[in-house]
Amino acid sequence: MATATHPAAHPDGSAQTHKVGPGVDPIRAGKGYSFLLRKLHSLSGIVPIGAFLVEHILSNFEALKGPAAYAAQVKFLNSLPLVRVLEVCFIFIPLAYHMLYGVYIAFRGKSNVVYYPWAGNWMYMTQRWTGYIAFVYICYHVLTQRFLGADLPHNPGMAFAKVQHELQNPLILAFYIVAMLAVCWHFAYGIWLFCAKWGITPGNKARQRFAYVCLALGIVLAGLGLASLYAFVGPNYKNAPDDVPPATSSLALPASQFNV
Repeated sequence: MATATHPAAHPDGSAQTHKVGPGVDPIRAGKGYSFLLRKLHSLSGIVPIGAFLVEHILSNFEALKGPAAYAAQVKFLNSLPLVRVLEVCFIFIPLAYHMLYGVYIAFRGKSNVVYYPWAGNWMYMTQRWTGYIAFVYICYHVLTQRFLGADLPHNPGMAFAKVQHELQNPLILAFYIVAMLAVCWHFAYGIWLFCAKWGITPGNKARQRFAYVCLALGIVLAGLGLASLYAFVGPNYKNAPDDVPPATSSLALPASQFNV
């Protein structure tokens, strides 16, 4: 229940007023642009970015079948109709908006887990820091794999070796592992937040149950992602050729072919 607060009095009996600094306006529908921008930020994290993340992890999982199968997957993705338009409109632009506006939101917010160590505050802090990690990782990953070195859209057979050479650096491999866990956590908890904010899971009981679903999804995606990393650094496909012909069927070339 709200209570009225009366101004304090000076010793001489006059009323004392306190100057209150401007705060953050509440997010209400129809009040400014914050409501719309945050709704778009929340939605873009699910579609198209979340959908692309799932597709990207599943595509990279093809690396477990060998360099030829991985090259075939890269070739298939780059042969889609209007692939460059899709790449810009449904990946780069939404990703840039989600990351930049997410950093803006994170810098405006304050973590208070020291004074209020509640689960919600810890989850907020974790979401913010995994977002920072994801921001750095995605910028690095897109720059090195898409724009630097071998031109993979036109040379899909070089995809496996390009990733393999990069992951030979133990620091980069460790960065990839940490980033994979951070991205999967950020996405899984982002789904939970999306459903809570959009009224899909009303009530504490529904949100608690859905939290287990999101946790399971995050663990599965992280497991698939880490398994894909192992395909590049494990013993099965060591010293893969710099360029291989993409597989024409689902049957991958034998691993022994690449062990030199």
